[in-house]
Amino acid sequence: MSSVVDDTAAAEFHAFFERHYAELSTLAYLLTGEADTADDLASDALLAMWRHWDRVRAADHPVAYARGVVANLVRSRIRSAVRERHRISLFWSQRPEGVDGPDVPVVLDVRAALGRLPFRRRACVVLRYAMDLSERDTALALGISVGTVKSQSSRGMAELQRLLGTGAAEAGIHAKVAVGRMEKRC
Repeated sequence: MSSVVDDTAAAEFHAFFERHYAELSTLAYLLTGEADTADDLASDALLAMWRHWDRVRAADHPVAYARGVVANLVRSRIRSAVRERHRISLFWSQRPEGVDGPDVPVVLDVRAALGRLPFRRRACVVLRYAMDLSERDTALALGISVGTVKSQSSRGMAELQRLLGTGAAEAGIHAKVAVGRMEKRC
């Protein structure tokens, strides 16, 4: 009997993986700006979900849970990277970061502007405007209230408009999504 249950759980997880892996990878890419890292983080999130699949599939919103896992993994990666950069800067001089391959100038501006936003604000903006999630779905993914999503999204977009110019912020985020998808395909 347990083989039937295990086979059913495996089939459900496989279907979940097939439906949501690309979306989770895109989310991770938009939050990190690194395609290879995004794939790793999406895989790590799905692996964590598989380990607790019985609880995850019983949840009201497993996709929101998955988005939250990705966001938490990205946050952890960013914190780790900040600590590592600090340690390296103690021993070596800072070198300007280069850009790999050709990129659209607007996307570079948006990446830089998004990087200046605090994590929660950046996550709200990316989920709301780049991933086209509702306020409710964004709140579920990040484990915060809808009101917090509204305020953080509003403040994030205001900051992006200040940094990029009026009207350029939302257009730039959509351009970043388009370029991100093209980069992920290559």
